[in-house]
Amino acid sequence: MPVWPGDPAVQFETTARLDQEGYHLRRFAMGEHTGTHLSAPSCFYADGPTIDAYAPESLVAPAVVIDLRQKALGHPDYAFSRCDLREWEGRHGRIPGGSVVLAHTGWGEKWDEPSEYLGEYLGQQAGSGLHFPGFSIDAVRLLLEQRGIAGLGIDTHGVDPGQDSSFSVSKLLLEQPRIVLANLTGLDQLPPTGSTLVIGILRLRGGSGSPASVIALIP
Repeated sequence: MPVWPGDPAVQFETTARLDQEGYHLRRFAMGEHTGTHLSAPSCFYADGPTIDAYAPESLVAPAVVIDLRQKALGHPDYAFSRCDLREWEGRHGRIPGGSVVLAHTGWGEKWDEPSEYLGEYLGQQAGSGLHFPGFSIDAVRLLLEQRGIAGLGIDTHGVDPGQDSSFSVSKLLLEQPRIVLANLTGLDQLPPTGSTLVIGILRLRGGSGSPASVIALIP
């Protein structure tokens, strides 16, 4: 599983065995931002709400899917722009307020090759960190101020492009307890509009985020 550089590895340990204790039990450990996950404001803000503060109703929201596969193909640092937004709305209509905007970049196909998923192999060649697509700060500011979106999701390891080591998009979004989803999969099965996300989390007390089970309901 691709894990953000420096984050703890996923670990499993058998603590009870059928032939010894009469039942089978394992313990596991993983970072709060490993796998498909939801980030909370406390990830970046000392006084920000933690993951256990998210109201259940905030974890159910309409979604729109923006297909960036062709634009991201061969451009691992691609960032969704205001121009992309205008093009998408020209075909599908204005993004409704309260929606979660999902970027389908095709990066999920690289999941089984962690170094390619994170773009580390490019970083090693160029000495320039991680490389994967995300959202531009200008487009996100427009989505928040003029469309009133509930959040973002993407099929890469973060809504910020891999080259943005300052996490500017995540910080802007999480000034409030919005939806910030990473490492999504199955976006190719969703229509551009009309689906509803149901986000299941571990309600970790004081958590900066949580692994998430994300279900999309399609009418």
